[in-house]
Amino acid sequence: MDFDKEEIWNEFEDTRNMGPSELEEWLATEASKNAGKEMDNGETVGHSAGRSLVDILRKDKEDLTEANWDRIKETVNVYRQKIHPTQKPSGDLEGSAWYKALKNWGYDALKDD
Repeated sequence: MDFDKEEIWNEFEDTRNMGPSELEEWLATEASKNAGKEMDNGETVGHSAGRSLVDILRKDKEDLTEANWDRIKETVNVYRQKIHPTQKPSGDLEGSAWYKALKNWGYDALKDD
């Protein structure tokens, strides 16, 4: 793995603003299940990522696998891309695909407003 785990972890922890129970509750909603790009199995990419993030958040940092670290790195990359001010839609955030997709990745944009 060619990235600094501590740096990625800190950015993940500084940006993510949903805990595992809150994320799990969101992932149970139809809005969550229908947000984002659908994979061949019918689940969206973000919904699948969210399910794995719930598992990661329930582990001790020392117990994370390489696959967990890859997911954390992927999540940080999503944050870097999607949270950028130029990506934020105007108008109704809560009803936007942007908001729902980010929430699948453990980031609730309405908490920042």
